[in-house]
Amino acid sequence: MNRLIDLARHLPTPKAVMTVAYTPIQLEMPDRTPLELRLTAPAEGLDLPIVLLSHGFGPSHYIPSKDGYAPLAQFWAERGLAVIQPTHASSRIGGLDASHPEAPFFWRERAVEMRAILDQLEEVERQTPALAGRLDHLQIAVAGHSFGGHTCGLLLGASLNGENFSDPRVSAGILLAAPGRGGNDMTPESAERFPFFDVDFSRIEKPTLVVCGADDDPHFTTRGPDWHADAFYGAPAAEALLMVAGVGHGLGGIAGLDAKETETENPDALEMTRRLTTAWLRKQFGLGSSDWEEGKVALRNKAAGIGTVLTKAE
Repeated sequence: MNRLIDLARHLPTPKAVMTVAYTPIQLEMPDRTPLELRLTAPAEGLDLPIVLLSHGFGPSHYIPSKDGYAPLAQFWAERGLAVIQPTHASSRIGGLDASHPEAPFFWRERAVEMRAILDQLEEVERQTPALAGRLDHLQIAVAGHSFGGHTCGLLLGASLNGENFSDPRVSAGILLAAPGRGGNDMTPESAERFPFFDVDFSRIEKPTLVVCGADDDPHFTTRGPDWHADAFYGAPAAEALLMVAGVGHGLGGIAGLDAKETETENPDALEMTRRLTTAWLRKQFGLGSSDWEEGKVALRNKAAGIGTVLTKAE
């Protein structure tokens, strides 16, 4: 029991189970250093759905790596999901050299890394003996925070300059405080620095949940928090928008408790984000859970005030 959680305790979620974690898993990559991963999953059970969790490009040294986002990754794993976290090429501690032509953001290489994980799932299992034969290679979702949301948007189908980065092995995704539209929706300085934000969300045809902080203050654009909701309005398959009240870009602490990325440490907001993203993922994976629908009802009643869910079907 967490005594800091108040209204979010009315949102249903499965009971936590024991987990195991393996790190560092290393995958060979062509013409570069190996890709390092962390895998956290239930200690027991078969046919575990897989979530690839893509970190952001935040101000901390260590959070943007396989070692960040424990509040989110651990929660998902304790409720039946196998969570794989790469240390992307953009990571300060384990990424590629800053002299590389794609530095410092490595937006294209990050998508390549996500596909490399899918290509080498058997090797991932070989390096994690307690999970060998227990992962469901046909049930795969992606989730990304901030710049990680940009990476996952590409895997889900968002195109850039007409180029397609989607992967058919990915069946669903969650965009957490992801960048909105680029180009004219950004300040001139940001549009010049981040031309790769100018993606076309209309190509996303995989079920997608968009999560935003109601108090987010994106400095890339003159628009407000709604900029981070662009994927919901632009992607045909973005079926729900979760707006988290009282927090900004850190969504209450998903990247790390007391981290620089957590501008507002809010236990209720963090717990709501964890419970509702879990419920949505379990629904997508067909785990027979009604938690998503019950959670939406709770937000209008006992849990009112901590957030809202907008769906295109309603």
